[in-house]
Amino acid sequence: MNKPASNKFFENIDVIDIAEEGKGVGKSDDFVLFIDKAVPGDVVDAEVYRKKKNFGEAKITALKKASEYRTEPFCEHFGTCGGCKWQHMTYAAQLQFKQKTVADALGRLAKIDVQDMLPIVGSPADRYYRNKLEYTFSDKRWLTDGENRTDEVMDMNALGFHIPGRFDKILDVNHCYLQADPSNELRLSIRDFAKQNNISFYNLKRHEGALRNLIIRTSVTGELMVIVVFAYVSQEEIDKVMSFVEAGFPEITSLLYIINQKKNDTIFDQDVLAWKGPQYIHEAMNEIRFRIGPKSFYQTNAVQAQRLYEIARDFAGFKGDELVYDLYTGAGTIANFIAGSVKHVVGVEYVPSAIEDAKINSQINEITNTEFYAGDMKDVLDAEFVARHGKPDVIITDPPRAGMHADVVARLMEIEAEKIVYVSCNPATQARDMLVLKEKYDTVKIQPVDMFPHTQHVENVVLLQLRK
Repeated sequence: MNKPASNKFFENIDVIDIAEEGKGVGKSDDFVLFIDKAVPGDVVDAEVYRKKKNFGEAKITALKKASEYRTEPFCEHFGTCGGCKWQHMTYAAQLQFKQKTVADALGRLAKIDVQDMLPIVGSPADRYYRNKLEYTFSDKRWLTDGENRTDEVMDMNALGFHIPGRFDKILDVNHCYLQADPSNELRLSIRDFAKQNNISFYNLKRHEGALRNLIIRTSVTGELMVIVVFAYVSQEEIDKVMSFVEAGFPEITSLLYIINQKKNDTIFDQDVLAWKGPQYIHEAMNEIRFRIGPKSFYQTNAVQAQRLYEIARDFAGFKGDELVYDLYTGAGTIANFIAGSVKHVVGVEYVPSAIEDAKINSQINEITNTEFYAGDMKDVLDAEFVARHGKPDVIITDPPRAGMHADVVARLMEIEAEKIVYVSCNPATQARDMLVLKEKYDTVKIQPVDMFPHTQHVENVVLLQLRK
């Protein structure tokens, strides 16, 4: 039996699972340990640095036996940056544990037989797969081990990512493996130019400084959008930065800027100003093109998004004469993707700007059998809505991480569409909703899809068939 050497130090702990935050899970009697950078299959000695009644957070003091799943992290920022927390585990192992996550959620929470669950679809690329990244400027750089924290002349400016749990500290990123070129070159060039020209970086506590955020969007079409977000800035500084970016990166197709002096970083309520090119770029799936603006939502792993939507379409088994409701349609990506396979699609989404994007995406593809409505799903999807638009043959639902509101699940039970294709980014809330739906629906197919390698996140597609 693995017993603690004290109430703080634990020896020969078998790591048996991995938790959401990339921590290995071990046990000593009934005390659970969440161990930083531990991998299932490791045997470790661990020191608890934060203790609760029945569990503790710990760090490895000695790796007694390395797991077969363990691999060397490829990023120098691993363990400090909040992203890619599973990169110390082989990608094959990551897929195995994501499959287990889905099976555990549906089996344990929804009491569904997962024996015939399909093998998870892995991402063709496990690096440089994202088409959007947002960086933060800060004059309070996170200091790494060994740096002299009393050196008052130290360069404290940073352009990178928030440190987990520290909203005011930014990790200055040297190289990020999430987005392909020219993302890294853009970030480093803008950071160095600002330093050389004494353009101030934002202070997240005092709300001072000129440069606030940098957003980079790439696409499979080769188009490139760059958005520079300023705060307390002069027009001279804006002109200097934007001129530098335009001259240094002529491949940018949409160069935009925003002046945001609010206390939060969201840009959805801010005016976007064009410096060069239109205020959009295009993404593409098969023959369908999608116009992506600075505030548009689009799946950040475009290649896997297409595979995800193909699975949803194939699960539905369209014959061509179906009326489909696409719930939580976003920018109408799924609705427009399947429009050529069905008679008519009705999309519903909470965000009005997303609905405008959805309509534009239908227009530019000359798709005429879609219609879109904005509003809170639980309020829009009522009996009158169904009476007006017709009872759907198929419902596709792709809700946010919180899952569907209980009122929406109740409405699906009343509508009784022949098929429901449930796309989820959170198997736990998907399972919660399916526990209700199983009163009338059988689970026919389950297909996990990995959209975000080196993270705990997993998408899952389920086909539900109305019981006769």
